Amino acid sequence: MVPDLQERGEAAPLTQVRIAIAGLGNVGRGLLAILHSQADLLAQVGLSIRVVGAADSAGAAIDPAGLDLATLTATKAAGRTVARLPRVGRLDLPLPDFLDAAAPDLFCEATPVDLRTGQPGLGAVRHALARGIACVLANKGPLALAYQELAAQSDLEAPDRPGLRFSACVGGALPTINLGGRDLAGARITDVECVLNGTCQGVLRAMESGQSLDDAVAEMQRRGVAETDPSLDVDGWDQAVKLVILANAVLGRPTVLGDLTVRGIRDVTGVELAAAAARGERIVLLGRARRDDPAGDWKLTVEPTSLPVTHPLARMGADEMGIVYRTDISGVIHATSEEIDAVPTAAAMLRDIIDLHRAGALRTTTSPRYPRTR
Repeated sequence: MVPDLQERGEAAPLTQVRIAIAGLGNVGRGLLAILHSQADLLAQVGLSIRVVGAADSAGAAIDPAGLDLATLTATKAAGRTVARLPRVGRLDLPLPDFLDAAAPDLFCEATPVDLRTGQPGLGAVRHALARGIACVLANKGPLALAYQELAAQSDLEAPDRPGLRFSACVGGALPTINLGGRDLAGARITDVECVLNGTCQGVLRAMESGQSLDDAVAEMQRRGVAETDPSLDVDGWDQAVKLVILANAVLGRPTVLGDLTVRGIRDVTGVELAAAAARGERIVLLGRARRDDPAGDWKLTVEPTSLPVTHPLARMGADEMGIVYRTDISGVIHATSEEIDAVPTAAAMLRDIIDLHRAGALRTTTSPRYPRTR
């Protein structure tokens, strides 16, 4: 239980952090909402958040004094752009210019995934890191295409560089990266199995009940779980990107999408699902990293796989994601999470903000330890 500092007559010293958010879809709006709802908990860990910039596809709203979160949320809920808000709105503002104008301490990137160019997120993250601005990502595209480059510009390579966190990219609130990279420190990971695409998990379970793939995908989109381009989900690329990030961040293997063998669920039929059930098995879209020789290379695959119903990833429901780590000294560790909408992904971004603060990787404008460049 977190101690109540006020009851003891103590006040936690607050670090004021100025945040700019790009991408005001389901995840970005969720982040706005929880920055407000969790403000008292943030104060308990010494954080005070001010959103000084918010960008959508049409432009941005910027206010050094802090934007009103309720106004931002209501504007997007009404289907309007924040770029037309009185006084603070700016139409057609590219993200690098948005960052220069907002001058945040932290950049939260949640624009749609683009696996061809990574833009606009990749350019914006490069721009932010080059200017000493810490970054928290929910957009997987920049990491899929340029993980090693971005890591080299951040505290992942050297503590005097701006912070970079991305746990939201690899399973939402499921602590995939933290579990493998921090909690299994000192152990050799020998095998990883994961189901990290909530859309495919939900679609396969709906198809077991007789629903068509198209109808099941539409339902996942309505709930805000599926990607803007659902082919990223059903063709396996979203799961593949998450495995790429995991391989880089946890396994220490420089990896790009071309290193993986990928097959999605588009061709899985109800007949196959029923046949698996009759065998006491269940089909999932499984991501796997394995190697037969501890000194050898990893084999990385994403494909529909039939697992025994006793397997932790086969026992999961339609709204669950999960991961299994097998190790040499820590045994077999598995974790699952149930996520019915995009809020847990936004919660993972908040978790990363707190982690950056605790690690001393937020270069605030008032911190003499981290001079900022402009």
